[in-house]
Amino acid sequence: MLVDPGQLRLLALIERHGSLTAAAHALQLTPAAVTQQVAKAERDWQVPLVIRGPRGATLTAAGALLASHGRTVEEASDRAGAELAALLGHLSLRLRIGTFQAAALHLLPPALTALRHRHPDADVSVMDVVSGRGADEISAGRLDVAIVASWGTPLAPPPHLRAHSLLTDPMVVVLPDDHPLATEQPADTELHLERLRGESWVSILAGHAAREQFHDAAREAGFTPTVRFETESYDVAQALVGTGIAVALVSRLALTHAPGTTHRELAHPRPYRQLYAVTRTDASLTPLADMLIDLLRDVARDITATWEAPPQGGQRSPNPPRGA
Repeated sequence: MLVDPGQLRLLALIERHGSLTAAAHALQLTPAAVTQQVAKAERDWQVPLVIRGPRGATLTAAGALLASHGRTVEEASDRAGAELAALLGHLSLRLRIGTFQAAALHLLPPALTALRHRHPDADVSVMDVVSGRGADEISAGRLDVAIVASWGTPLAPPPHLRAHSLLTDPMVVVLPDDHPLATEQPADTELHLERLRGESWVSILAGHAAREQFHDAAREAGFTPTVRFETESYDVAQALVGTGIAVALVSRLALTHAPGTTHRELAHPRPYRQLYAVTRTDASLTPLADMLIDLLRDVARDITATWEAPPQGGQRSPNPPRGA
């Protein structure tokens, strides 16, 4: 029979995304259109290919076999496009970047500045993306590079994506600057989390990997934290600490030195998150994406070098003058 490569690619997308709706989104089709295409494929091949369930869709053994060939079709298509671009002497200057707030504020700007100096004609765009969605945006073809974070465990992207390690971002304790642990000497000694067992906490929202990591660390330190304030923003957490009503664990990269706060380094083993730049593994990785990753690593080395430097006169955040 005549094989339809589009059917193979569709099955590969259903396997990758786990639902007909997500596959339809990736193909820029309606779910109804994808359902019709699946029905046609099953008629053509005369065998069930997709199992629909309440939480998505999986493939039968026959569907999985065809999906493996669909991945080959996708890879061949990507290679053909890359080779044609090379043949025509075209260097793509488009670079679509996704990032979360802390990386957008501290990691990305110096790298983009250097990139623009090297390629002033580059067509660069940046989109604010929640860390957990970055890989999905790459898979859907809407981004070329996504900066994402993984809390405590290495990122394990699917086979069609690659994670480029950028930096390890340790958690620190942010305290009101009149807290007894903020003023004890010497100020540069590392703080054991167990000494905060009786505190009220500001924490990232329940269900987030950062919240789970925090509770795991507290459990290992012998206590269950009393979380009285929840937020999705480290900036908000630090502002609340500055009022004196709670303490917080905050990523080192996300420190704002909010007025009225002090931060202390945690003793090992300290919680941390790992930052990555995620790209596709295939030939669609453009020279600009490669260059950006190298620049991000340069910036990350500079940032972590400042963290490792000996503290100069304590770690207290300055208070603004009254009336400011």
